[in-house]
Amino acid sequence: MAQTFDMVVIGAGPGGYVCAIRGAQLGLKVAIIERAELGGICLNWGCIPTKALLRSAEVFHLMARAKDFGLKADGIGYDLDAVVKRSRGVAKQLSGGVAHLLKKNKVTVIAGEAKLTAPGKITVKTAKGDEAVEAKAIVLATGARARDLPGLEADGKRVWSYRHALVPPHMPKDLLVIGSGAIGIEFASFFNTLGAKTTVVEVMDRILPVEDAEISAFAKKQFVKQGMTILEGATVKKLDRSADKVTATIEVRGKTETRDFDAVISAVGIVGNVEGLGLEALGVKIDRTHVVVDARCGTGVPGLYAIGDVAGAPWLAHKASHEGVMVAELIAGQHPHPIRAENIPGCTYCQPQIASVGLTEDKAKAAGHEVRVGRFPFVGNGKAIALGEPEGMVKTVFDAKTGELLGAHMIGAEVTELIQGYVVGKTLETTEAELMETVFAHPTLSEMMHESVLDAWNRAIHF
Repeated sequence: MAQTFDMVVIGAGPGGYVCAIRGAQLGLKVAIIERAELGGICLNWGCIPTKALLRSAEVFHLMARAKDFGLKADGIGYDLDAVVKRSRGVAKQLSGGVAHLLKKNKVTVIAGEAKLTAPGKITVKTAKGDEAVEAKAIVLATGARARDLPGLEADGKRVWSYRHALVPPHMPKDLLVIGSGAIGIEFASFFNTLGAKTTVVEVMDRILPVEDAEISAFAKKQFVKQGMTILEGATVKKLDRSADKVTATIEVRGKTETRDFDAVISAVGIVGNVEGLGLEALGVKIDRTHVVVDARCGTGVPGLYAIGDVAGAPWLAHKASHEGVMVAELIAGQHPHPIRAENIPGCTYCQPQIASVGLTEDKAKAAGHEVRVGRFPFVGNGKAIALGEPEGMVKTVFDAKTGELLGAHMIGAEVTELIQGYVVGKTLETTEAELMETVFAHPTLSEMMHESVLDAWNRAIHF
């Protein structure tokens, strides 16, 4: 006999488990089905463990600069196995936390692989055999996985996906990173900081192509200064593998060269986990491996929703979580607002950090806005200088006629924390007037946000 629920969530990542908990809070009888680890890729093999690795690299970087702060640190080194062990421990701790939260909220957890057999009906392949589950509403939160390009497939030995890079079989001496999005640049930053000679290949005409062009240019300058080789407008045509090296054939703006590396990280995007779920038979539309959804994550099939990475860009954990809350509230009979993509921040935890929200300057102009742009450099901020982090900038983009904050873009120390100020401002539909009148504490990095706004109206004080 089938177990019956008000809502069943397939996938226990940051979208799925949040959706399940919110549904339970609203009085729904909820189950969540997961074939692997609770917390999904983000918590176990993505966002969290990579940040733990990057924190180790950041501390190592600071130790190497001890003299700059009047300190002495001799014999500086690292133990890669210990760095990785700490990272895995952080992920394990948080995965256990998700299990506790689900239990606390009385969410039924079913370990297994789900397949939709009819509207509202699911068969779950578990260790004990097939189980039947029925629900008034079903939420797909199956996430995504690394994309493999022909000839560039990860093998875990010399060619790595992000999962392999989190538990590297060796410390690379000469590393090739294919792709300069957040994942590629974060791993490039980590291994480069620990001493790997790092080359980044990007097919677009600039690295970090989704970021504002000025931020990308600033980042490239910093990465090159740190010793990275950046190849833009470049394509890896072939990887010839042997026991101790990989020979890459790289085409750069029409010219072909070959180079040897002892490790390659492929970070060329993701594909949605849509296979084996029975979606096509139900009439669910799939576009380039992602489920097509409306503004409230509906699939067009009554009672069936899709959230997070499987539902398309932006592929961010916090986007998935908010979609999960929205869908749970819809199912419970509430009337939540749709998630506005322009108010979702993006963060990249390289050295220096990068963060943004809203439109870039170029996209704002392309959308027909007459813009006012403000900038402020870290070197003009007392806290940044005191921290020994004077490299960076804050850039704000406004509509010149209305004063609407269209976008904000940052690079430098702790900008992944600072960006939330502008996110709150955009969500509240703030104009330049409110931001100018806001008092920012001194001395803080956040003062640069104020100065950037002032600069857009030629009123900056400290630069």
